[in-house]
Amino acid sequence: MASITRYDPFNDLVDDIFKGFLVRPVAYEGSRGETLPRAKVDVAEQNGAYKVTAELPGVKKDDIKVSIDGSQVTLEAEIKQEKEAKDERVLHTERVFGKVTRSFALPQEVDEAKAEAKFKDGVLELTLPKKAAAQRKQISIQ
Repeated sequence: MASITRYDPFNDLVDDIFKGFLVRPVAYEGSRGETLPRAKVDVAEQNGAYKVTAELPGVKKDDIKVSIDGSQVTLEAEIKQEKEAKDERVLHTERVFGKVTRSFALPQEVDEAKAEAKFKDGVLELTLPKKAAAQRKQISIQ
């Protein structure tokens, strides 16, 4: 049985403007044309570092990629479907499988060398230290 979902562009616009001011989704790619639920992300600032917490239920640690480019952070996760038994007939399913990508820009560049990531119970925790600002250098004129 197929389910019908009403598309409401106003809700998406409000979510992007007010709820995710610095954090916006990039892409969703479902296995059967469904849209995957948006990965929920919290970003906080503490002791000269950004603390990012992302909910990734149903994802294995090996299926998560985190990339950092200056102040741009990209999270990629893939929810893989378990192998179905051949003699089994699926009557109803609500779980979706596929790839979720979330990308956002932080106010200041991140020191990639000191970044740390932990994943436990479907929650990814990133500690992203801020990169030290470059000192201005005065040049003498001869």
